[in-house]
Amino acid sequence: MDYKDTLNLPKTSFPMKANLPKLEPEMLKQWEEMDIYARIRQASAKRPLWILHDGPPYANGHIHLGTALNKILKDLVVKSRAMLGHNAVYVPGWDCHGLPIEHQVDVELGLDQPGVDVRQAMDPVEKIRRCRDYALRFIDIQREEFKRLGIFGDWANRYATLDPAYEAVIVREFGRFVGQGAVYKGLKPVHWCMHCKTALAQAEVEYEDQTTPSVFVKFPVKTPSPALARALGNRRASLVIWTTTPWTLPANLAIAVHPGETYTAGVRRRSLRGRASAGGSLRRPAGPQGADAADGDRRAWCCARGHRGPPPLDRPRHPGARRGLRGHGHRHRACAHCSRAW
Repeated sequence: MDYKDTLNLPKTSFPMKANLPKLEPEMLKQWEEMDIYARIRQASAKRPLWILHDGPPYANGHIHLGTALNKILKDLVVKSRAMLGHNAVYVPGWDCHGLPIEHQVDVELGLDQPGVDVRQAMDPVEKIRRCRDYALRFIDIQREEFKRLGIFGDWANRYATLDPAYEAVIVREFGRFVGQGAVYKGLKPVHWCMHCKTALAQAEVEYEDQTTPSVFVKFPVKTPSPALARALGNRRASLVIWTTTPWTLPANLAIAVHPGETYTAGVRRRSLRGRASAGGSLRRPAGPQGADAADGDRRAWCCARGHRGPPPLDRPRHPGARRGLRGHGHRHRACAHCSRAW
């Protein structure tokens, strides 16, 4: 006896086997023939507008699991918003500038070799042309790969950061920033890749754990103010900083003091050279103001108890930039750590 004939099961036209390799292309072809995205836009024209601001992928190769997951999740959001009653628009785009595309072009040209300076290996204008052709080629490739995943979007009207119209908008908006006085020139550390011979974005930098000794360092005062010179009796004075990154000391730019803090003068008992702690190197001056400091001006030495500071290699800020933060004393302005007045 065939027991399946004794079961009261529902009848269905769905095949037992999904056969997706055959079924999915047919379904995608049907969607394309009926222009399903345009029909959804037409049906949703009077609904509240909802736009996905998509961070575009690099046009530097075939899609991978990361880009596929990114696009599929965003497609779920757009489609669900459309089902919830919004006019959910998605215009796909591509990022066509930066190191990923340059690197892939170098690989294709065989320039990604030790000892080859990619900056001098070919004419920069020719390099830009090759990068543009490479990006345009993979925009078309990735577009078909995303459509194969069933992603809905206005694929016929994509944007790319290399399009002249897109670049013109960037220039116009930058001009508005300049006109409003919002653009300024400053200093910022930029990481450099010795292998790729190009600047790195912050997200491309990975840090390895290391153990570095903390040190106290004294910086002699070359030209003290008249009030400080009188308070010190014309003796030599130094400012003491504490840092946990002594390897940044060669890049020191300045020692900063806080205008609202009180600094205590101290008398050196023995050299700070080579010591990891200044606990026995300074002694508190006698008297409420210190034996060697006059009332109203006590900025000669300081000993550290804490640290807080801005990013490495930062320029000295204006006097009130970090007012009110604890751990504020003399500040070595390369390694970004400061010391609290003793």
